[in-house]
Amino acid sequence: SEHLGNVNKGWLSRLIRKRVVRASKFRHVFGQALKNDQCYDDIRVSRVTWDSSFCAVNPKFVAIIIEASGGGAFLVLPLLKTGRIDKAYPTVCGHTGPVLDIDWCPHNDHVIASGSEDCTVMVWQIPENGLVTPLAEPVVVLEGHSKRVGIITWHPTARNVLMSAGCDNLIIIWNVGTGEAMIQLEDMHPDVIFSACWSRNGALICTACKDKNIRVIDPRKEKIVAEKDKAHDGARPMRAIFLADGNIFTTGFSRMSERQLALWNPKSMEEPISVHELDTSNGVLLPFYDADTNIVYLCGKGDSSIRYFEITDEAPFVHYLNTFSSKEPQRGMGYMPKRGLDVNKCEIARFYKLHERKCEPIIMTVPRKSDLFQDDLYPDTAGPDCAIEAEDWFDGKNGEPILISLKNGYVPGKNRDLKVVKKSNVLEGKPAKKAANTSPAESKQNEGKLEELLREVKSLRDLVTLQDRRIAKLEDEMSKVAI
Repeated sequence: SEHLGNVNKGWLSRLIRKRVVRASKFRHVFGQALKNDQCYDDIRVSRVTWDSSFCAVNPKFVAIIIEASGGGAFLVLPLLKTGRIDKAYPTVCGHTGPVLDIDWCPHNDHVIASGSEDCTVMVWQIPENGLVTPLAEPVVVLEGHSKRVGIITWHPTARNVLMSAGCDNLIIIWNVGTGEAMIQLEDMHPDVIFSACWSRNGALICTACKDKNIRVIDPRKEKIVAEKDKAHDGARPMRAIFLADGNIFTTGFSRMSERQLALWNPKSMEEPISVHELDTSNGVLLPFYDADTNIVYLCGKGDSSIRYFEITDEAPFVHYLNTFSSKEPQRGMGYMPKRGLDVNKCEIARFYKLHERKCEPIIMTVPRKSDLFQDDLYPDTAGPDCAIEAEDWFDGKNGEPILISLKNGYVPGKNRDLKVVKKSNVLEGKPAKKAANTSPAESKQNEGKLEELLREVKSLRDLVTLQDRRIAKLEDEMSKVAI
């Protein structure tokens, strides 16, 4: 009977342990850094003191902010261009001050925006196969900030809508297609804005500010809809991001300078849903969020690890999963959108870790025995098509992300960037072709206009010739007077 009692006790303790260890398909996520020949080597990563990620990635290119003399520059490399990068490799180099933040357009893999110490935002079109000569001419320069621009982020579902935040404590929302500043959120932030993030459908934004407040803002009504003062008591920078369910995830510091993470419900922000202390390191925690799996990856600047957490509806709501550790500290981090991952290898995330002189891809996989598509790991994800046009969004409409299946892998669409919204759209190089549908009366009218223009050009040319002759005659007379 004593033996039987011991057996029962052992079984009971095992059962309790099983209950304590929460079941999750992401418990065994495995992180692995790629070998040297698959890294991007000999890159002088920017040393500017600003807490952005310094790296932006999409399924075609990796962009890295670099040290540049006499202005600001960043590299844009095709993903397959690994190995040593030549010092003479062409850069994107139109800014007159250091580049502080870069972001790829989610609806066009060849369009990237950059914010700089020169107070401007620039939007660039990258050629199909990457750069062969330095790119100094942006498609559009967006001027409206009076101090350096440290935050750039594209709208998740509306075409050509871009948000920028500067050290003038101002947020501007631009219609990039027309180059106009459509919304200016002034007098909402009394101090430097540390982070700004769109909600999943882009109806709201949440910000973290140096005054220790988290704000939820309806940008089109230019109104703060929720606010929490002293979300984290520490003085060091905070970060705030929206989750798919509308809750807000923040990272910051306690009064005792411990790094913290917290979860908030914007509908009642008096108390957090959950708060966790992590450690006493002083690097700012950059959160990267996967809306499909509800995993948040935390990369601390200056850390040599990536921690990841799963967010669920059950207490304690934020569940620690694992840590990927390496030897070298990270200067910045790029995060690949889901459509750029290799589903055949059960890859659920890929990071591009910036060292002092290189960029190292790190892949996160869930070990599975089967070679079949794992649909539980890959629910439909946000695709590259926009849900609404910029004008519709500014008029008050919202659009949920258009989802795609990754079952057969992501295949980039052809010429997605050639969809013309309207003639004044600066991102569309070609004017809309309407000649094929014009009526005879319209074409006759057009011919008349063309003839009129030609006549005007001829009369202007005649006038210039006449003035030239007159100038020559006057010069001749002046030279005779001088003699």
